[in-house]
Amino acid sequence: MTQPLHIMSTLGVLGVMQQVMPAHEAAGHASTTEFDPTAAILARIKAGARGDVAILTGQGIEELTAAGILAAGSAVNLARSYVGLAVRAGAPKPDISTPEACIATLRAAPSLAYSKAGASGIFFAGLLERLGIAAEINAKATIIPNGFTAERLAKGEVELAVQQVSELMAIPGVDIVGLLPAALNTEVVFTAALFAGSPRAEAGAALLRYLAGACTPALLRAKGLEPA
Repeated sequence: MTQPLHIMSTLGVLGVMQQVMPAHEAAGHASTTEFDPTAAILARIKAGARGDVAILTGQGIEELTAAGILAAGSAVNLARSYVGLAVRAGAPKPDISTPEACIATLRAAPSLAYSKAGASGIFFAGLLERLGIAAEINAKATIIPNGFTAERLAKGEVELAVQQVSELMAIPGVDIVGLLPAALNTEVVFTAALFAGSPRAEAGAALLRYLAGACTPALLRAKGLEPA
């Protein structure tokens, strides 16, 4: 029996994968997917873990391709992602329309959550340092090791959650305030590629073609992403 395709995927495309993979599997293409922050997946791969398909940030894909771990020429860009802010469902949405308003909102919030290992959390930590408000914000922040910051929000543990919008939208019970202003934001491209030497390379390539077609602009935007 052919073994299922092993996919190692960033949490940033969880919502999209949950939407599109059932149809692919129903057509007879068995697969298993493990979701984690890109940084966590990169660490495991560098330690020797392997799969058939990796879906990571474009930067992560490029790094692993240069190292010969992923197959050169196999990369397919799936989506673009931006960092946003969320509140509990029904809570007033603060003003983040300008850099100044966003900074004021962060400083006024009694509590917030961001992730330590995710691409958005790494970026946000650096942003706080650049803005000179890291000590002030971190004193009231819940910095989770990995996973969804909006889970803390939905449980009422914090007032604001910061993460990729697609990840914020993966958790029920929260409302998206919006994207951080462009001057305070960053763009992440999520890319899929094949592992070099995968015994299921043909099935992996077929999956990449399927994902490229299934990730329509309408679906991506419904999941908090933008077309690549």
